[in-house]
Amino acid sequence: MGILWAPWRKIYIEKEVKTKGCILCEKPRAQEDSKNFILFRGKRCFVLLNLFPYNNGHLMISPYRHVDTLTSLDSEELGEMFELARMSEGILRSALAAEGFNLGMNMGRIAGAGIADHIHLHLVPRWGGDTNFMPVIGKTKVISEDLSSTYERLSRFFQTAQS
Repeated sequence: MGILWAPWRKIYIEKEVKTKGCILCEKPRAQEDSKNFILFRGKRCFVLLNLFPYNNGHLMISPYRHVDTLTSLDSEELGEMFELARMSEGILRSALAAEGFNLGMNMGRIAGAGIADHIHLHLVPRWGGDTNFMPVIGKTKVISEDLSSTYERLSRFFQTAQS
């Protein structure tokens, strides 16, 4: 029997009350960026770590405004979203030595969106060999670094980008 150690997930498993509002609206309003894993604040959009990452460094880029489709974004929001994706790609290449990326959006519940009513862009770093026997045979993904450590590692790069 294999054992996977992921103690940081206990917080989410034991959480009795799930957030009732929109987390992509509430997190930036809270002004607790390190607690909420917000790495960068732009004028119209922000960058944060995904709480349930597919890989280490899995980021989400979201507008502050609560909208659910690309057609609902104004041109400034759309432009900043992709500028932040470009900046984040460079940071993930430098900070984590990412070799490739998956970039995407799930719009609407039927498309698999976990947060269907607030659009966000996923940026998932990839490395040669990160698809190995664990997800293929064991149907298990191993995340090798806890979110707090990843946040600390990436935040230095995002702070430099903000200057």
